[in-house]
Amino acid sequence: VPAGSAHTLLVWGLEPQAGLEHSLFSAFSRFGPLYSVRARGNAAVAGPGYCGVVKFYSAGDASRAQRACNGQRLFQKCPLKVCVCPKRKGIQQQAPALSSNKCQELANHYLGFNGWSSRIITLQRVSGLAGENEELGQSSQQGSVKFLCALEVTLPQHGVCSRGVALGQAAIGDGQDPLELITATRRAQKLAVGKALSGAFQKILLVVLENGKVAVEYNSCQEEPTDSLTEEELKGLVQVKAVDVELF
Repeated sequence: VPAGSAHTLLVWGLEPQAGLEHSLFSAFSRFGPLYSVRARGNAAVAGPGYCGVVKFYSAGDASRAQRACNGQRLFQKCPLKVCVCPKRKGIQQQAPALSSNKCQELANHYLGFNGWSSRIITLQRVSGLAGENEELGQSSQQGSVKFLCALEVTLPQHGVCSRGVALGQAAIGDGQDPLELITATRRAQKLAVGKALSGAFQKILLVVLENGKVAVEYNSCQEEPTDSLTEEELKGLVQVKAVDVELF
């Protein structure tokens, strides 16, 4: 997820209208891909009207958009005030990883729909461990279904290949309803595949140059022990629970 205030723009002076967030997206997306767009009513001290929060993936795109749009009318009669979000003081928390949907949006934008591909190496069901339900706050009458997914993302034009391994879990209640089991199984599989795809993309760095060209690098700092395993070894993976030695 884009971290830091330089990625975020504040838009003031918005007039109430239908589809305001869509209008903001259309006006600012021409400068680069957007992570999120929000519009909300002004606080009581600021008077009537709306303000918007536009977050870019790239701080450079946000800066170009601010210079081009500040003082312009864009899609309304009155000019808008656009400024970069002020820096927040205090401890900066580590930003969470992008969801699989957001990763695919970025890959399609910078690499093209044919510029990357993914394939599932293995998607296997794993059994629960004794005492795990209690730690997750689940009652003894409620179970869960878990799937482990190993997935590979390939960028053929750049010669980059990355893997991701993740566990997906969904509650199934008492397990008496077959339809509930099928639904939970599909949900756990989808969650495992999505998390594995996100994990694979975390190891890929997209370097966007000012001329619009994109360079790709593999981030070896994010490598995991499973990256060195063969496909046969990945298909035999077993999820093992970690135990804190300090507890003993």
